[in-house]
Amino acid sequence: MRNVDVSLIRDKIAQLCIEANHYLDGDLKACLSKKLEEETWPVAKDVLTSIEKNIAIAEEGVFPLCQDTGMACVFLEIGQDVHLTGGSLREAVDEGVRRGYGDGFLRKSIVADPLRRVNTGDNTPAYINTEIVDGDRIKIIVAPKGFGSENMSRIKMLPPSAGEEGVKDFVVETCEMAGANPCPPIVVGVGIGGTFDKAALMAKKALLIPVGRENSDEYYGRMEQELLKRINGLGIGPQGFGGRTTALSVKIISAPTHIAGLPVAVNINCHVSRHMEAVL
Repeated sequence: MRNVDVSLIRDKIAQLCIEANHYLDGDLKACLSKKLEEETWPVAKDVLTSIEKNIAIAEEGVFPLCQDTGMACVFLEIGQDVHLTGGSLREAVDEGVRRGYGDGFLRKSIVADPLRRVNTGDNTPAYINTEIVDGDRIKIIVAPKGFGSENMSRIKMLPPSAGEEGVKDFVVETCEMAGANPCPPIVVGVGIGGTFDKAALMAKKALLIPVGRENSDEYYGRMEQELLKRINGLGIGPQGFGGRTTALSVKIISAPTHIAGLPVAVNINCHVSRHMEAVL
């Protein structure tokens, strides 16, 4: 059994909140550069060039990648041989977010109630997902989620008879309906199977997969590439000004489901698909 004081989790989350709002993964930057080279529409090329300039400015550490610094989504994989000490995990996570968003001068975007809408003033509470895994380590992923793209996400309980084509049509339809609202080029996370809530969680976790990583399941790998081609064929383009680059990546996670159902969820992210991780 390994003891881990929750203050370590608090401090690491504070750090990751700041870093995630200033730095993009190298694979995502490489993907943007590749799309800029491939783009033929002059306006789209100008937008992609501006996006690259914005990324470089954010990396200087003063201005964040986007003014919407997001809802702090915190994913914790906790080894079953870990014993947490020093207080509440929930409180440690929220305190980490509070410190990160305060020390980093990041916008506070969370309201305490969805209808009465009073800002909490410190970007808490965070969304927390925990998973118990083998081992004695703790993996932390902080993924600030902006809501221009989150609001474009959808879920549908398809009948099994809809099959693969029904799933693909729903994904493409969701991206077409989103239009320019999620600040394309977008990253598309898809969850297929499980239950209503499981599909949504898988779609969100799919956004954490590096854009350059191929799906280990060839069947879903082919589907990802087909969906990416169809979405880019919509012609929405960077920031909605047209062009070949509507999406940067499509990632799919699937799970076993009931014989009577075919849940599918689509979680959309903008080109600022932010997430940072650490292992304690």
